[in-house]
Amino acid sequence: MLPRSHLDLIDSPYTAVLTTVMPDGQPQSTPVWCNRDGDDVLINTMHSFRKAANMRANPRVTLLIYDPANPMRHIEIRGLVAEMREDGALDHLDQLTQLYMQRPDVHFFGDCVPESEATTHTPIRIRITPQRVRVEG
Repeated sequence: MLPRSHLDLIDSPYTAVLTTVMPDGQPQSTPVWCNRDGDDVLINTMHSFRKAANMRANPRVTLLIYDPANPMRHIEIRGLVAEMREDGALDHLDQLTQLYMQRPDVHFFGDCVPESEATTHTPIRIRITPQRVRVEG
């Protein structure tokens, strides 16, 4: 269960740090945008990206989101990837783009990255189910 005291960190446009496990066992951390569906956290990436391959091979992940005004206030979510879907992923990516850019009229392909990348990259929406949650601040 995600604690109410820190839901604002997930619901606000604060960049999260996603850590996945590489094939050799080393961690890989990358910034991601996120939102949530109940207690599950949703992120988005491209099918061909390393982090997607890592999650397909090993569903254990960690998300860290901190308050930029007070970095000691943060939430760490250790969880499992419950779902990786192409269906609805582009719409979800546009929702994240609108949240993080604070504009209702923007789209990921065309406004964040060149529109031509839509022909070479396939978005996937990833559902992370928390297994352990730790908060500070």
